[in-house]
Amino acid sequence: MRGPHNIWRLMRTGATLERTGAMRIIMQALDVPPLVRMTFRTLVWPIQWLGYRGDATQPPLTRALQALGPAYIKFGQILSTRPDVVGDELAMQLKVLQDRLPPFPVSEAKREVERELGRPVAQMFASFSEPVAAASIAQVHKATVAETGEEVAVKVLRPGIERAFRTDIDAFYFIARTVEILSPSSRRLRPMDVIEHFEGVVMGELDLRLESSAAAEFGENTASDAGFDVPKIKWDLSARRVMTLGWVEGLSAADITAIDAAGHDRKALAARVLQLFLNHALRDGLFHGDMHQGNLKIAANGDIVAYDFGIMGRIDEYTRRVYAEILFGFIRRDYKRVAEVHFEAGYVPADRDVDDFARALRAVGEPIFGMDASRISMARLLNYLFEVTERFGMETRTELILLQRTMVVVEGVARTLDPNMNLWNDARPVVENYIKESIGPKALARDLVRTARILSRFGPRLPEMAQAALIRTTNPPAPPPPPRTLPRLGWMAVGGGVATALIWLGQAL
Repeated sequence: MRGPHNIWRLMRTGATLERTGAMRIIMQALDVPPLVRMTFRTLVWPIQWLGYRGDATQPPLTRALQALGPAYIKFGQILSTRPDVVGDELAMQLKVLQDRLPPFPVSEAKREVERELGRPVAQMFASFSEPVAAASIAQVHKATVAETGEEVAVKVLRPGIERAFRTDIDAFYFIARTVEILSPSSRRLRPMDVIEHFEGVVMGELDLRLESSAAAEFGENTASDAGFDVPKIKWDLSARRVMTLGWVEGLSAADITAIDAAGHDRKALAARVLQLFLNHALRDGLFHGDMHQGNLKIAANGDIVAYDFGIMGRIDEYTRRVYAEILFGFIRRDYKRVAEVHFEAGYVPADRDVDDFARALRAVGEPIFGMDASRISMARLLNYLFEVTERFGMETRTELILLQRTMVVVEGVARTLDPNMNLWNDARPVVENYIKESIGPKALARDLVRTARILSRFGPRLPEMAQAALIRTTNPPAPPPPPRTLPRLGWMAVGGGVATALIWLGQAL
């Protein structure tokens, strides 16, 4: 699947961007040098007729991404939370991708529900509305459960979405492999691993049974979090392509005008969004991996309500401690400790100089320390961070890709609510509390108890395991005999014989 045929897909991508006018906007937003801009457009302009036309009523970039398919829409959703990276105008255009995509007919949705749940829709639901939200992978309908009268949200996957995603991911693999071949320096970023990770996340999102399970676990973990709510799953009305959960009334987190009119404190909401994410990632090791404005509502009482749990992130306890120490070091401006943690965790090759790395990290942290979000250019910061990682040979950590991406998205949501928020001040209490609970004497005692508990399970087998180890030490196994190989002339004779047989067979046929 991952062959040169993907060149056609890439050509159509470039042609679509040029045909819809999105190419010019992207070049301007990314500040592409004029020579590169001219060269690229010269190559793409003659084939723009191959591109998709898209919906001419939409802004250029939204029009292009919708025409190109679900994987591109996902990418646009991420960029919509970064006005500081792509600009305010572009971010506003991309917000359309979050929850207002063209829906598919309600009749198709009902057929999917009946096929998955094995019963007529009228038997399960007293009412079943037209789509109330449509996203890149699924759409949502408001319904009333026939037996209880409870209002619920019914999420239904788009018909044919699995095949569409596989086509796009196949093209992404081709791009990653091409980049690795043409740019050897990019291999440290492990582009193939990045796409493989993305594929795993997306394929999980296409099975709503997994999303239902993640939502239930996330709800249990966060049940005691003040000002946060997760709707409950209706298991008897959920399946692989259909998920039913409690209905949530509230304002979209992107609707700043409505939030202000309702009298909510946007500054408090911004701080809570950031702190909730850090708590879920550090405390629980399970966090919402797609926490953009389209997946958050503000309830009438001011609670933040999350939904759409198709992408969830997990972090093991060791990685959580490393991540917390790095954040805590930046908060305290202890760049030497931040550098040491990177070396201890193996994120930076051991042959690099820790003091040089600490000096580079200081150049990252100092310009933004203590500043409010409106004065921080995330585009310049990310650009410099990339230079630092390249200089010190840091490889992409695939287990942290989703965490890093979600952190960027959450920070974008928070700064939309409060452009003047101080990121470090809001993050500090959560990180300090985690450090206190997880990297102090209490944590050491817990680790020792857990180690003793694991060893006790193997207690009855320890004597025989020790005896087996001693036997292996005193009587090492004999080395395997060398493989029997034919001399060079022997292999030539075999090859000649095979070739002769093939020629004879061809003549006979």
